[in-house]
Amino acid sequence: MSEKKHKDGTKALHTGDNRQVLEAQKSSQAGSNRMGLQPEIANRVRQISFAEDKKVRKKRSMSRSISASSADSFSSASYTSSDEEDDVSPREKLQTNSKNFSDFCIRNIKHADFGRREIEIAEQEMPALMDLRKRAQGDKPLNGARIVGCTHISAQSAVLIETLSALGAKVRWCCCNIYSTQNEVAAALSEAGYSIFAWKGQEEEDFWWCIEKCITADGWHPNMILDDGGDLTHSIIKKYQTIFRGMKGIVEESVTGVHRLYQLAKTGKLSIPAMNVNDSVTKQKFDNLYSCRESVLDGLKRTTDIMFGGKQVVICGYGEVGKGCCSALKGLGAVSYVTEIDPICALQACMDGIRVVRLHEVVKTADIFITCSGNKNVITRESLDKMKNGAIVCNMGHSNTEIDVTSLKTNDLTWEKVRSQVDHVIWPDGKRIVLLAEGRLLNLSCSTVPSFVLSITHCTQALALIELFNAPEGRYKQDVYLLPKKMDEYVASLHLATFDAHLTELTDDQAKYLGLNKSGPFKPNYYRY
Repeated sequence: MSEKKHKDGTKALHTGDNRQVLEAQKSSQAGSNRMGLQPEIANRVRQISFAEDKKVRKKRSMSRSISASSADSFSSASYTSSDEEDDVSPREKLQTNSKNFSDFCIRNIKHADFGRREIEIAEQEMPALMDLRKRAQGDKPLNGARIVGCTHISAQSAVLIETLSALGAKVRWCCCNIYSTQNEVAAALSEAGYSIFAWKGQEEEDFWWCIEKCITADGWHPNMILDDGGDLTHSIIKKYQTIFRGMKGIVEESVTGVHRLYQLAKTGKLSIPAMNVNDSVTKQKFDNLYSCRESVLDGLKRTTDIMFGGKQVVICGYGEVGKGCCSALKGLGAVSYVTEIDPICALQACMDGIRVVRLHEVVKTADIFITCSGNKNVITRESLDKMKNGAIVCNMGHSNTEIDVTSLKTNDLTWEKVRSQVDHVIWPDGKRIVLLAEGRLLNLSCSTVPSFVLSITHCTQALALIELFNAPEGRYKQDVYLLPKKMDEYVASLHLATFDAHLTELTDDQAKYLGLNKSGPFKPNYYRY
């Protein structure tokens, strides 16, 4: 199409194309005059309309730019920086904080101020953990504890790390997921003098290197483990048996990590006691259920901008995480299906009005697939091949084994990066699926998790560490234990004040009738909430 310029610099089409433009203008004029306006007024309305169109187009363009840049930031909820230093691997940089402390490896120490503000925001939404810090920091119940931690590095976990330190512990910390670290939070912790080895977008090799740096250091002999997923525990058992046998205990919060611990106990390889925080009531019912109910929508919206109304969603697994995901999606009008191996969970889904199916029955028609079973190869290459064009695939379980991502890294398929944590996987016939976070944990890789819920989880972890560290010899053997019911109730009670909730107290007669202590515990260990 050839062009020429007017004197004012605007472009005009040659006569051959003018006819189409004139016809379009006539159509627009006719539309304006259908409103019954005078020609002069109608012309003015058209000019306003065209001006508004330009504004809208510009606004949409800016919106997409902002959306893309926010997804590329240090976390999905943090600010963006184009600092060229961020392109260099942290392992190749020597960084020091303002006090010349350098025992850390993070993306960029310069972003510490931004991270500190995020931690302060999280503290406001974590009142019970802050209350626990104030109550116990005078007694220093973790004095002498040397804790090596492997969890998500977020503003919320930073509140936990600083609480453990206030209670007397010394800590070294790394991340349990290569995509979930908030770089500015890691910077804030490093600036405060903590040994943090984590950054967003690590390679697999970096991940294991960071774990090594947390275990081994001059003058450092860890005696407690706080793990999320079991990778840290696995590394210590495999390479540092002497260190492992001298430890006081392990606190584990994930399904995957707890499963590994029970396997170790069964085979006699668990030489120290371990606390299963994942199956505590306060973790299961609040972090797994209520947290996922909110964060699954956040993760999907930020990455895909999808509308859920009328979409067909398959949730693989109907445990507490699956229940939370289904509840959220159902509330926005999605049509949900569940796949399950457990007849009890399947019956719960049926009673909640959700169809229980096998994956192959809906794989060709569903729009979104979410795994949350804790298993491996829940979605295989065979299922991925059958999915329709544009299907979204993601994982809400801890481990990245649920989706067979390795089977997608073949020569016949093309990977196309859309934005941070979002990839198109394209088949030879042009079909493409949208894979989020390369099959890793969606909510902490692509969005954030509610701080209040994590206050509950982190209180539970802190109390479990205090219990194991201070327990007299012989109370806990070389086995996996659940958090005592009394501690679960204490964690819950710490959070009630936020809602101005007032518990009813038993009378002496009522306590005697029920056979309970007036101060609890109020339910037997076998009670299911």
